Amino acid sequence: SMEEESYKFTYLPKTLPTLCSKDFKQYFEKWYLKDRLRAWCFSFDKSFQHYRKEKFVHDFFHDEVVLANIQAMSPSGAWGYVGMQTYNVAIEELNSTVTSLNFFDKLKNEGIVRENGSICKCFDEFYEGVTISDELRKMLLLEDSDNFECYSDEERKEFIFKLFFHFVIGGPICQFEDNIQPYLDVTKSLYKDLIAVQRDGETKEMIVLTKAYKVKTMDSKGCMTYPAEEEHDQTFAYLTIDPLKRQAVLLYHAWGKSLW
Repeated sequence: SMEEESYKFTYLPKTLPTLCSKDFKQYFEKWYLKDRLRAWCFSFDKSFQHYRKEKFVHDFFHDEVVLANIQAMSPSGAWGYVGMQTYNVAIEELNSTVTSLNFFDKLKNEGIVRENGSICKCFDEFYEGVTISDELRKMLLLEDSDNFECYSDEERKEFIFKLFFHFVIGGPICQFEDNIQPYLDVTKSLYKDLIAVQRDGETKEMIVLTKAYKVKTMDSKGCMTYPAEEEHDQTFAYLTIDPLKRQAVLLYHAWGKSLW
């Protein structure tokens, strides 16, 4: 028929290892992400074609099984199910080519982080409710900072860069790390939970099979309805799609209001 069939989804009641890791619990608490960062896993019934990505995301957010399982956090910090609304979806395709933490070596080369991993401090600046007291946050957030250019626009669109960014910035009341290692460890762990890699038969190089998208839904007026009603750098929903296993994971976080 002319009308393409919708993708159908099945909920998989599994937790991402990183999000329930005892080793990382202390960091999620310190960074004010514990219980605020959630993920839901689904399988889907038809092969994923990249050119149908908009259709896939549209079907995802209109699927009864999906809507009965994914949640959103209200500004007061309460979780609730999303329920059926009429949506337009917007997707931003991310790059997922990184297969090694060498991607972050530049931080040392550029003097943002010292050889021993300690993060170079700077005078406090404030940006959208975030305190910037070191060169790392400055590089991530301030476009006019000296080091902003050390990661190109394409590199900043890497899914692993996005995860790293979110961990470094944390929640509204965040105790930051003085050393970069915990940020790298948690980023690597979650990235590995979310992406599938395969060795290329000819070049023998590792390639990422998973596609990653930043997704949001809008009401008829074009106002964002998911992941939240207010836009913020730290409010996000990412949909990762493993075309081989036919699995999709929605990773969610809402900035919310701080406690004081």
